[in-house]
Amino acid sequence: MRRLFPVTDRTPSGGGMEAVPDLADREWSLAELASAYAYPEPRAASDGPIPWLRANMVSTLDGAAQHDGRSQPISGAADMRIFGTLRGLADVIVVGAETVRQEGYRPARAREAFAEAREAAGQAPVPAVAVVTASLDLDFSAPLFTEPLVPTLVLTGAAALPARLAAAEKAGAQVLIAGEGAAVDPARAVRALADRGLTRLLSEGGPRLLGQLVAAGVLDELCLTVSPMLTAGDAQRIAGGPSVAVPRRFELVSLLEEAGFLFSRYRRT
Repeated sequence: MRRLFPVTDRTPSGGGMEAVPDLADREWSLAELASAYAYPEPRAASDGPIPWLRANMVSTLDGAAQHDGRSQPISGAADMRIFGTLRGLADVIVVGAETVRQEGYRPARAREAFAEAREAAGQAPVPAVAVVTASLDLDFSAPLFTEPLVPTLVLTGAAALPARLAAAEKAGAQVLIAGEGAAVDPARAVRALADRGLTRLLSEGGPRLLGQLVAAGVLDELCLTVSPMLTAGDAQRIAGGPSVAVPRRFELVSLLEEAGFLFSRYRRT
């Protein structure tokens, strides 16, 4: 893996990003990746801790976020190392219900490489998984609900069906209401998680959820893997739903490369 741009945001002169000499091609250690992708230092405001929400997505060269309905076919070994690193740094993984169903989501697993750092940061051994769902149409007998090291969270609206709420709670999930109707309000969801002390947020999609986060203006950072593949077809982009009135502006803060995959990180300006 080569570092093409520095991890620091700006050059001393303020003139933007500068290319640096390529590092020797080698597999970066998890510790190096964890340092490169570290969350900003936690901050607090008068109304509570300030969360930082990053999303991690993968896209082909022609803009497909999936192939045959799943992201795994367009991923690769280096992408999965960064995927695991981002999970190792997060307090909570925020994911849409459709992605849970399509990708067969399981609970996050404890990794020895991150154990010491997580304990020092006051984090649980693994990040919780928070499922965003209006319908609660989920398989509560799946390992995501029956085998987590920390309870799985369900984010839903106040108008959710009582029977489905009861099924979620019976399965051991912790339900957070984050919307007045059936749908989840992204800003309220982020605030609800932060109020539980979960301030390092990682969204893994899918496209509909990412589109909602973008539209609500709550996304702080996008980690985008560009896969060196072409798929054609009519696959979704990384973000879906209605367009925003004014495009959101983000700035590039780091760029890595391995085996033709580009691993970019953008922050909201």
